[in-house]
Amino acid sequence: MEQLQWLAVVRHGQSTGNVTAQDAETAGIEEIDIPERDADVPLSDLGREQAKAVGAVLAEASPQVVVVSPYLRTRQTAELALAGLDVPMVVDERLRDRELGVLDLLTAYGVQQRLPGEAARRARHGKFYYRPPGGESWADVLLRLRALLRELREDHPGGRVVLVAHEAVVLLVRYLAEGLSEAELMEIAHRTTVANCSISSWRREDGELRPELFNSVDHLHAEGTAPTRQEDVDDEPVR
Repeated sequence: MEQLQWLAVVRHGQSTGNVTAQDAETAGIEEIDIPERDADVPLSDLGREQAKAVGAVLAEASPQVVVVSPYLRTRQTAELALAGLDVPMVVDERLRDRELGVLDLLTAYGVQQRLPGEAARRARHGKFYYRPPGGESWADVLLRLRALLRELREDHPGGRVVLVAHEAVVLLVRYLAEGLSEAELMEIAHRTTVANCSISSWRREDGELRPELFNSVDHLHAEGTAPTRQEDVDDEPVR
């Protein structure tokens, strides 16, 4: 079966939830005051500017399709980036953010204070396998990403595909594209905060997808837009 020729994944632009969560973490409070459900959190004004800056990259890359998480902040990112481009956008729920269950809307401090048993269980099992009650582990997210990427290979043989999603998805797509081990993924996760509207990409050479960019924000600097790097996974359970 023919494989994808080029794959890129873009994290959504800065959201109003990112700003609120960062403020809550900095203030050392237990709960993040976000009025919307997670799926309805919009982009901030800066996030909209970041999304527009992605458009220049997509215009040059000429992808065949852009596949997007159903969450509002990712759809807004894709719509702004694709403005004026004749590229189809497809929403796929398998690209949604990792579901945090009982940890949702809690800061790292809040988890320690309100759910110390879960904090201890998370520390024991590690990011890859820890599943909060009502939520997902990274391994759970990988199951849906494997299925999605298999379909994209079948539907777009030799194609160029862009995904617009969330921080955990960026890291896990890298895990799949590069055939990483759990230990290699964890080392990357511990030293990397995936920037809003960053681009990570892989190009097929000699029959294999090879890394091209990871967590790149050069396009944001080129367009005079400030990059932002809010933590979005496990140790800092915010959206």
